[in-house]
Amino acid sequence: MEAIKSATAEIKSRGQLTIPKRVREQCDLEEGQVVSLIPVGDSVIITPKRLDIDDARKQIRRILKGSGLSVEEVLAGLREERGSVFEETYGRKSR
Repeated sequence: MEAIKSATAEIKSRGQLTIPKRVREQCDLEEGQVVSLIPVGDSVIITPKRLDIDDARKQIRRILKGSGLSVEEVLAGLREERGSVFEETYGRKSR
């Protein structure tokens, strides 16, 4: 799968979130499809197929092992990327 640039989306008052079209197309997400939301630290993984928590943990471990990064490094990178996207979108740093 080719890399996807980060994308932003706004959570509406009723908790609704619209996944940007380019992400939906690249991930083959279709209207009415059920996705799983997996909290990881202060982030959320959205996956188009239902994973039980043990399968999700195994996949995350495999990805981490293959990358050579620690969980802390990945979460720090996510926070940094989120800050960059926020600044790029809104012109100032979050928190």
